[in-house]
Amino acid sequence: MTAATLAAPGEPVVGSFPRPVPGPGELLVEMHHASVCGSDVHSVFDGFHRPDMLGRPGYPGHEGTGVVVGPEDAPLPPGTPVLTVPPGTTGQCFAEYQAVPAGYLVPLAPGTDLRRAVTAQQLGTTLFAMRRVGRPDGDVAVVIGAGSAGGYFVQHLRRLGYPAVVVTDRDADRLAVAARLGATHTVLVPDGSPEELVADLTGGRGADVVVEAAGYDDCRAAAIGMVRWAGTVCFFGYPERNEPSAFPAHLAFRRNVTIVWPSGAQYEPGLRSFHEALELVDGGLVEVGQCLERELPLAETPAALELARRAGGGATKIGIRIAPVSGR
Repeated sequence: MTAATLAAPGEPVVGSFPRPVPGPGELLVEMHHASVCGSDVHSVFDGFHRPDMLGRPGYPGHEGTGVVVGPEDAPLPPGTPVLTVPPGTTGQCFAEYQAVPAGYLVPLAPGTDLRRAVTAQQLGTTLFAMRRVGRPDGDVAVVIGAGSAGGYFVQHLRRLGYPAVVVTDRDADRLAVAARLGATHTVLVPDGSPEELVADLTGGRGADVVVEAAGYDDCRAAAIGMVRWAGTVCFFGYPERNEPSAFPAHLAFRRNVTIVWPSGAQYEPGLRSFHEALELVDGGLVEVGQCLERELPLAETPAALELARRAGGGATKIGIRIAPVSGR
């Protein structure tokens, strides 16, 4: 089979590999679509990889959809379409076939659009994050980062009833998408100052909730700087480096900030957030089309990873097409 792999740190390649043989409790899935996650970029380029996973076909992809092909006595029969949600540390979906533990598969309805359904993986992680955050009192929310996760957070916050949702990013195209998804104010940095805008909107009080969805240390510091006293900050973005980082602990302490750093949606009982995400996607209750505008073939996975590393070149999300266009 054809698969991409991380041959060495910073060296994604595509090659030919034996088709995986499912182990106990695993199902073999014929993969059709995948998406590049920010954590994949960090694993490939920033030293967050697992050394024992180097060279394994499909690593580190973990956002995917496909169809079960075996074994015959599996909990999900062959032919079942599925969303694959293994932890990012063990994902291997950048491949034509992937062996996945049954506990990390979400069955889909027959006839489901597998390309569209792949968006439910990241959407599910943002739902998991918002469940941890809740609905802090107030009327001003901020989202730092207008990528795919940022766009979902904008929609969640508007659905929760925040009349003002400020989004900040360094890419004008992504900010335009955020505005279409419901952002009431957008700030292109460094041209504008989100801090000044938030101060103006709140009379200097600060935002009630700030979601950091970019994954940079300076963005986490900015989140603490923009939140009000006793406000809530959600650090959704992946750590910038695989080592200790500077953090404005003194300011967070003085402001009595509640900090939520959610991870581990894959371990949630019953994969609740992923099931909920699929319901929202199927019902058209959350817009996901912005994450489907750029898809590269499996053979170009290294280019897809490099493109994602450059913030998608303006694209909100980078997808990978694994099955032929005429496939299911």
